[in-house]
Amino acid sequence: METEQERARDLDIIGVIKESFNLVISWKTIFGQITLFHILPLSITFMSHIWISEWLFGEITYDEDLLLFTRAGSPTYNDIIDLIQTEKMLFILFTILYYIFAIIFSLISTSAVVYTIACIYTEKDLTFRKLMTVVPRVWQRLMVTFMWSSFIVFAYNIASCFVLVTAINIEAITDAWGLLIFLITYLIGFAYIGIVWQLACVTSVLEDLSGIRAISKSKDLIKGKTLVAGTIYVLVNTSFAGIQVETIMLGPDPMQEWGNISGYAILCVALVVLILFGLVSQTIIYFVCKSYHQENIDKPSLADHLEEFTGEYMPLLDKDVQLGKIPA
Repeated sequence: METEQERARDLDIIGVIKESFNLVISWKTIFGQITLFHILPLSITFMSHIWISEWLFGEITYDEDLLLFTRAGSPTYNDIIDLIQTEKMLFILFTILYYIFAIIFSLISTSAVVYTIACIYTEKDLTFRKLMTVVPRVWQRLMVTFMWSSFIVFAYNIASCFVLVTAINIEAITDAWGLLIFLITYLIGFAYIGIVWQLACVTSVLEDLSGIRAISKSKDLIKGKTLVAGTIYVLVNTSFAGIQVETIMLGPDPMQEWGNISGYAILCVALVVLILFGLVSQTIIYFVCKSYHQENIDKPSLADHLEEFTGEYMPLLDKDVQLGKIPA
């Protein structure tokens, strides 16, 4: 294991990417099942959100424009008003449902991938049926971390808006360059929070931590490997934004043209691959960070920790044997 940890410690950006693809290819059966039952529904949920949102927004815009050419107070005018209100309620309801399903599928996919990679590294036997029994227990811990991370993002956005408004009022930002500097600073901070958030999700599965404790541990782990984790994060999210833009450009109706169907299929496959790569790479980055900080990843102890999720293992009282630091 020491040799594996030394190799993990030395992985750079290219090394993490290669390791991610090699891992998926070597264990294509289990990752294929995870992709089919977890990641594909997440991708379809995301793309359906774009299609339906674009369609509903178009209907609302059309009816609002139609309202401008309709005599106020007429029966037709009132009917259009009622229709617009109904469409807006549908839009709000659909958005709420989207976020609920997206969060559920995202946490389940993260749980499945992280647990699978941990089983691979500890050489534990794993079947998809066994994984399906473990995931519901794992993702509950992830939910706590997700809620804390969401609160931090919300607080960060509120604080950023306050700083921006204050800076404009006191004329600290007076031109486009000042606004650009603020935007770059904001994006760097937002990306850092995202990196820590992703690592905290892995930590919540592989260690007896969740919520703010997992976030704090991840913030310490990322030190020294921020460039590697940050580059992977930017690559994944830039690609994600590109897929989103391309999906919007194709239009809200995938059946409008036969050519659009193949375009949507390609984008959906690309999104599936991207999500799988992102989840695998963030788990590998966790092991890279642990090795970089010389924290011992003991296979038997980690295997025992994983067994806790199956209900087949009674954990020892001494938690120090789990994933501690290597003695100096």
